[in-house]
Amino acid sequence: MRSVCLIWLLFVAVYDFRQRRVPNWLVLAGAALALAALALEMQPFDIGWTTAFTAAAVAFGVLLLLYAVGFMGAGDVKFAAALGLWVGLSALLPIWIVGSILAGVHSTLFLALQRWPVFPRLSLMLLGRTHAAAIDNGNAAPKRRRLVVPYAAYLALATAAWMVWGRQS
Repeated sequence: MRSVCLIWLLFVAVYDFRQRRVPNWLVLAGAALALAALALEMQPFDIGWTTAFTAAAVAFGVLLLLYAVGFMGAGDVKFAAALGLWVGLSALLPIWIVGSILAGVHSTLFLALQRWPVFPRLSLMLLGRTHAAAIDNGNAAPKRRRLVVPYAAYLALATAAWMVWGRQS
């Protein structure tokens, strides 16, 4: 089941990096797989139902507050809840910290490239495929571009790193 989780994380990361959104079907698939792993007692990280549901509720609740103030999208919130079903409460804090650092680096690099346009293509890549294509086609060229950080992708990458290097089992 560990490989199933990694494949799901890969799909989330690729989708979020390319489209800057995480579709509901992908979140629901991950949640269903996590629940199936729990039901079949094949949970790869040795957590139980209580730990999984507590982690999902905490992840959803904390990120819902950030969504409410406009810091992230709804897909990020739902993905974090599904992720909590997989990894449990004790893994969420290090995953959030690493994912947030990666997202912060993304934002800082984008802002630096906006101020000093040394590599304009890299700036467009950080902006996202959909937004960059619109700007390339001349459809939208605002003075200040709104950055949409693929937070779920960075959480997925942080989780994959935790799975590979952070666990001692």
